[in-house]
Amino acid sequence: MSEPVGVLTWISGPVVRARVHGPLGMLEQVWVGEARLTGEVIALEHDEATVQVYEETVGLRPGEPLYGSGQPLAAALGPGLIGSIFDGIQRPLEVVRERSGIFVRRGVQADPLPQRRWRFTPRAREGERVTPGTVLGTVPETPLIEHRVLVPPALQGTLTYLAPEGEYGPDDTIAVVRDERGRGHPVRLVQRWPVREERPVRERLEPNVPLITGQRVLDTFFPVAKGGTAAIPGPFGAGKTVTQHSLAKWSDAQVIVYVGCGERGNEMAQVLEDFPRLTDPWSGHPLMERTILIANTSNMPVAAREASIYTAITIAEYYRDQGYHVALMADSTSRWAEALR
Repeated sequence: MSEPVGVLTWISGPVVRARVHGPLGMLEQVWVGEARLTGEVIALEHDEATVQVYEETVGLRPGEPLYGSGQPLAAALGPGLIGSIFDGIQRPLEVVRERSGIFVRRGVQADPLPQRRWRFTPRAREGERVTPGTVLGTVPETPLIEHRVLVPPALQGTLTYLAPEGEYGPDDTIAVVRDERGRGHPVRLVQRWPVREERPVRERLEPNVPLITGQRVLDTFFPVAKGGTAAIPGPFGAGKTVTQHSLAKWSDAQVIVYVGCGERGNEMAQVLEDFPRLTDPWSGHPLMERTILIANTSNMPVAAREASIYTAITIAEYYRDQGYHVALMADSTSRWAEALR
């Protein structure tokens, strides 16, 4: 952990203020207090920073330190996302449970992706000119999803090094791209992307291909286009969540990103229990082999709900960039709006 960059002076629920005496930037990810609570800088004025804390702040007091990271709140993108269950700030809940029990302890930290080695098969050639989105190689992430390692956005040039076929860890360099200025940029299996920054696209396609939902009443009366959006309004108990479960199982999307954003804990617990047991009707494999779950229930800190949607969108855009059809489902956006308020 780096040296403190500020001292807390004011606390009001999930929002704190600090007097800054070190380098700190807008939208920078920070750790608040001795408990190292995860937060994000949402305002800077002179030497005072306002921080949104994504964990419970009970017991926090003025005078405790504020630590900076030097980076914005970002999602880790790489093999190992599929089949995982995260909270709103991309902490893997299974790992957190092993460290702190069934209740998420404040300040607990865990790597978003598993520290394991993956079989990498190169698809490009050294000396080739590459642009953003060029496939450098593939990793068999699950039996259903071939993970495509891409040249990151805003990076182009000549591929001067490409790792041979073999097993590599998340932080291993699998390629080096030399830009027009002659500088080499390493590319690793795992990349980080700021969650509040949308990933760029080459062009926007006309949404003229239907999403086959597998529900005849929806396909007939409420058709949805791939690349489009849809909302399911309704009161409590109307079947919104059940409909989304059906879409996750039966739609012809290749990757499912499901966000329980402020959903009741018992409903999300049912999702976490049911999804690992569901069979994908398209392949016969477990549905989790093409699904990512993000759980930020109503009994978790409200502030993290806001971040959970951006985290999910970033992950969904990452698999979209690999060429997959991704269905992103948020349950529910009304509780996301509550968090924003």
